[in-house]
Parts: sequence; structure tokens; C-alpha cells
Amino acid sequence: MENIDPVEYGKLLGKVDALSEKVECMESDLKELLALANKGKGGFWMGMMMASAIGGFVSWFVSHMGK
Repeated sequence: MENIDPVEYGKLLGKVDALSEKVECMESDLKELLALANKGKGGFWMGMMMASAIGGFVSWFVSHMGK
């Protein structure tokens, strides 16, 4: 087995620490994106509900105006 160079080992530890910080940052960004997607999905369904209600009211109004 070869001897481990302390300088190279230190460089590797530094890279691992830097990558760990990047992964933690990416995890928090991913959580924020997921929260935004969930908000958007809720807004979409609220808009669909409002459009359906307005369409139903207009249909009912037009059908009763024709009589």
C-alpha cells in the first residue's frame, strides 16, 4: 500500500467540504421550487373552479332568459 500524501489528502477534504456545501444549497433551492410549484398548482385549480362557476351561471342565465 502506498503512503498517503497529507497535502493531497487535505486537498481532497477541502473538495469534499465544498461539494457538501453545494449539495446543501441545492437541497434548499429544490425545496423552494417544490413549494412554488405547489402554490402554482393550487392557483390553477382555483382558477378552474372560478371559470366553471362563472360558465355555469352564464349558462343558467341564458337558458332562463330564452323562456
